[in-house]
Amino acid sequence: MHDTNLVRGWKCKRGIGSLRGRFRRAGAVVAAVMLTTWVGGAVADAAPVDATKLQAPAGGYEELVVPSGMGPIKIQVQWAARGGASALYVLDGLRAPHDHSQWISDTGVLQRFAGDNVTLVFPVGGHSSFYTDWYRPSSTNGQVTTYKWETFLTEELPAFLAGYGVSRTDNAIVGASMGGGAALTLAAHHRDQFKFAGSFSGFLNPTFPMWNEAIRAALWDEGRFNVDDMWGPPGDPAWSRNDPTVQAELLRGLPMYVSAGAGLPGPADVPYGVGNTMNAMGLELIARAAARIFGDRVAALGIPARVEIVDGTHTWPYWEQALAAARPMILDVLGAH
Repeated sequence: MHDTNLVRGWKCKRGIGSLRGRFRRAGAVVAAVMLTTWVGGAVADAAPVDATKLQAPAGGYEELVVPSGMGPIKIQVQWAARGGASALYVLDGLRAPHDHSQWISDTGVLQRFAGDNVTLVFPVGGHSSFYTDWYRPSSTNGQVTTYKWETFLTEELPAFLAGYGVSRTDNAIVGASMGGGAALTLAAHHRDQFKFAGSFSGFLNPTFPMWNEAIRAALWDEGRFNVDDMWGPPGDPAWSRNDPTVQAELLRGLPMYVSAGAGLPGPADVPYGVGNTMNAMGLELIARAAARIFGDRVAALGIPARVEIVDGTHTWPYWEQALAAARPMILDVLGAH
């Protein structure tokens, strides 16, 4: 983790009510003037020197840009209703758009947590990244920058948010699909940061026989990414390190919620059409198998975890329901009611 009290950032766009609490700062303030790369970006303030004494803004929504080794990364933030220091990181799926989180565009998550004393943090981007640190840029699609999402989510982003009074250690993390397995993996390797982890239709056992080829096909289909540039060939230690089932022992004592759908469509699938629904059914059958494998593994180790197979397919309405089911656990763990 970066050990610094000075965190610089650019502000991209303000939401209603986001100004409240921004200037509740203790200690000296260092002014920095930088132009953002985002259209309509504004000049930003530097974070205060003594970020540990800050109180987070109370309520409101903002879009910010965070400096990182990958370049500026946009985040969408809903501040804790009463200025609490806890945060919930919410990760996207494989098709993560470059300009927004699908959690915000495709679910009602902001409204569901609007009255809760926890800051919601939605990293934007990460398309086909598995939110992991890659070995090198993908060699098959002209990618220039090496994905370093684990570094961003566990070092650069918490350091930046500390400048707004958000705790580096009192966090929870959840994700859907690609983000589900990543949430458990990040929590396993960064127990000092995350107190809760949730996976919704995540792929939780990438080292299972032939599942590496399914991930290879998915990354190729979604952007011509080369999985060998992510974790190396099958058998490379990076595969095991990023397998929540293999790393289950590291999750001992961590409150967890893992869910997957049974794979049968329902009314929520109707707007997506027959073709998308058929794909969502197939993907969810894999996610269901992964959830059961993970559940069996933690049960064998005597590690408590809430693992549920529920109705639904591999799509957003069901993930919104899963997050709603996890919400009481998250608020309890973080003391964020």
